[in-house]
Amino acid sequence: MHSPKSGKPRPRPSRSVVVLLNKPMNVLCQFTGNPGETTLADFVPIKDVYPAGRLDKDSEGLVVLTNDGQLQAKISSPKFKQSKVYYVLVEGEPSAEKLRSLRAGLELNDGLTLPIEAEIVSEPEWLWPRNPPVRVRKTIRDTWLKLTLKEGRNRQVRRMTAAIGHPTLRLIRFQVGAWTIASLASGEYRQLEATE
Repeated sequence: MHSPKSGKPRPRPSRSVVVLLNKPMNVLCQFTGNPGETTLADFVPIKDVYPAGRLDKDSEGLVVLTNDGQLQAKISSPKFKQSKVYYVLVEGEPSAEKLRSLRAGLELNDGLTLPIEAEIVSEPEWLWPRNPPVRVRKTIRDTWLKLTLKEGRNRQVRRMTAAIGHPTLRLIRFQVGAWTIASLASGEYRQLEATE
């Protein structure tokens, strides 16, 4: 994490702060925005923490925030291969062959993705209603997938499901490393204890 004025890395804080936020849809993954935009500042009143990795405005779920630049890099940098688990509602029902191609890694416009874990799952029991609701078409069945990735390219999950012909309708990041949103309602945050 660099200090905005000098460009030099910030000194490590005397006490690392880690915050888990269950980000709702249509919230920017930053603390400032244009007038009328909803940002992290509307949900997290803690000073000097920054997101470790992005989550798109139209995606929901876990955002890890910290004041510790080294920890932020460890969470967000692909070289540390931190696992991230997503629950993804896609249009249609992917075949076994398409799931195999997802798992093997796909050639996207920015290169070949790493192999991932991908499985069809039931709608999660912990799911909250989305605002606005997902557009449902009676003639096309939607399918929930659980995807585990070890990299985080820009809009990667959406691009991967589109590449196999099943556009993403809803995307929720459930887990980063050992941390999850299991006990957090949409819009809630929790500051971790030092032991966590």
